[in-house]
Amino acid sequence: MITPGPIALVGSGEYLPVMQQVEADLIAGRNPKYVQIPTAAAPEGEKSLNYWVDLGIRQAERMGVEAVPIIVQSRIDADSPEMARKVDDAGLIYLSGGNPSFLANTLRDTLLWKAIDSAWRNGAALAGCSAGAMALADHIPGLRLTAHAPTQGLGTLPHIRVLPHFDRMFSHMPDFFARFMNVPKGVTVVGIDEDTAIVGGPYEWEVQGRQSAWLFVEGHRVEFPSGSKLMTE
Repeated sequence: MITPGPIALVGSGEYLPVMQQVEADLIAGRNPKYVQIPTAAAPEGEKSLNYWVDLGIRQAERMGVEAVPIIVQSRIDADSPEMARKVDDAGLIYLSGGNPSFLANTLRDTLLWKAIDSAWRNGAALAGCSAGAMALADHIPGLRLTAHAPTQGLGTLPHIRVLPHFDRMFSHMPDFFARFMNVPKGVTVVGIDEDTAIVGGPYEWEVQGRQSAWLFVEGHRVEFPSGSKLMTE
C-alpha cells in the first residue's frame, strides 16, 4: 500500500548547513531528486529568486543529490505541463520562504500543485519553510508585521496553522500569539522557532533542529524542545 511521504514544517533555515541533516533525512531512501520551488520569493524579484536557487543547489551538492529548481512566478507558469512534469520521480519537494499569500495564490489548484500533491501522496517527502510551511495549511493568518491579509492556503494540513520564526516574532511582539487563538475547533496553532522543524505528520511529529516548537493549549504556550514528539489534532 502506498502511503504519503513525511512532511517537514520549518521555522527558518532552508538550504543552510544548520538544516542539512533534516533535509538529508527526508530524502534518504527516496529517489535522489530534490525539487526546489522558490515561488514565495518571486515578488522580491529575480535577484531573490536566484539567491534561493543558488542556495538550494549548494545544499543538494552537499547532500549528494540532484537539485531541480522550478521557477514559477505566476499561475500561468504553474499551469504549465512542462513545469508539472519536473516534479515526476521527486524524492523531496521543498517550498522555500518569502510571501506565503503569493505562494498559495500562485500554486492553488494548478497543474504544478496537483503534481506536488500527487507525488507526496505517492511517497515523496514534502517540506515548507516559513512561507512554505504556512502555505501548506488551509488558512494563512494575516500578520501585522508583514502586511499579509488572511489567505486560503494549499490545504495539505487543514488542521494546523503555522507561525514560523516563532522565537524572533515572539520577542518582537510578545502578545502576538494571542491574536491567533480564535481558531475553529480541531485546528492547532503551532509555533516553530528558527532553524527548527517539525517532521512527520499529518498528526504525529518530531521536533528537529536547533530550538523548539510550541503548541497553544488553553491560551498558554507549551514548549517542545528538539527531540520531542508532539501531536497536532
